[in-house]
Amino acid sequence: MGKATMFLILASFKIILLSRVRSEDSFRAASPPRNITENQWNAPNSSSPQLKGPNRSAPLPMCSGPTRIRDVFKYINTFVSCFVFLIGIIGNVTLLRIIKAHKCMRNGPNILIASLALGDLIHIVIDIPVNVYKLLAVDWPFGVMVCKLVPFVQKTTVGITVLSLCALSIDRYRVVASRSLIKALGIPKWTAFKLVLIWAVSTLLAAPEAVAFDLITMDYKGERLRICLLHPVQSSQFMKFYKAAKDWWLFGFYFLVPLACTAVFYGRMCWEMLRGGGQRTEMNYHLKQRREAARAVFCLVLAFAVCWFPLHLSRILKLTIYDEKDPGRCDLLSTFLVLDYVGINMASLNSCINPIALYAASKRFKKHFQVNLMSLCCLCSARSTDMSNNFNTFP
Repeated sequence: MGKATMFLILASFKIILLSRVRSEDSFRAASPPRNITENQWNAPNSSSPQLKGPNRSAPLPMCSGPTRIRDVFKYINTFVSCFVFLIGIIGNVTLLRIIKAHKCMRNGPNILIASLALGDLIHIVIDIPVNVYKLLAVDWPFGVMVCKLVPFVQKTTVGITVLSLCALSIDRYRVVASRSLIKALGIPKWTAFKLVLIWAVSTLLAAPEAVAFDLITMDYKGERLRICLLHPVQSSQFMKFYKAAKDWWLFGFYFLVPLACTAVFYGRMCWEMLRGGGQRTEMNYHLKQRREAARAVFCLVLAFAVCWFPLHLSRILKLTIYDEKDPGRCDLLSTFLVLDYVGINMASLNSCINPIALYAASKRFKKHFQVNLMSLCCLCSARSTDMSNNFNTFP
């Protein structure tokens, strides 16, 4: 995978290990950062978190019990995150290497798939270690810039995924509906324009996250904590609207739009295939290739829907049934917090499952994956043998 990839893996694991060390004492505390902040912003007793700053909301009724996550869930979440991290790094780096190394794989759709893999790789390297840290540790030590950077990167990579899937669905319909047998290699100008547009729009749509997130200082059980979260008090009218509509916006644009786009264009694609069933036999080979590519893109969209649905369901349920004036709300928040982290893990799984979906749906990708993974295994085996031989030479 290369020295750069190994460096990223080691650096991210250091963050996870650091969070494990810092969380030994905090495991006995009530709750992780994101739920400490929600319970009571201005509760009267000293054991409740107190928001420091001029903007303070009206006091809420005390919870009947603290919000908490069981330690066993934290360990399971850490293990699953490490597994997703390793598989995602190996799979996406291998996918990028395949498209870069083989000229026959450098066509328009595969360049979009490479863009998708690059976005997934950025999400895995930056977001997964930080999400693990936020669950295990209480205090946020990384400063304001990283606090704003992480949600910005997360929304940017999700936007890249969503827009790339839409572009791939449209591209597959256009190719299947076309009667031309010409298949261009390289990066056409139109594909390059689509790539620039996808990344630019994704970055622009993620900008409110960098504005909305901030560090908040709180006193909790005699400790002064720094918490990174979506600030409860926004200054501008637009940011107030964004905060209020955020979960519905994410559900609509970042989840329903790619599914609707796929449904429309794949429905039209099926109609074109049925209508073109009587085409001459010399078209059969090219039609089979196009159908295989369409099946691969459909598997990517299906994996996206399955992986992201739990997180959106958790957020929508919280919007619809949560009552901030209910004294038993902290028990409900504990449940939502667990659902949130299950959803976050499922969403992160989408970043590592795309190479697996391509391996299962496309014979060409499967062949190249097998060759690359076998060469990687042989390289690791050779290095292990060399290290063993060097060790045996010592007296």
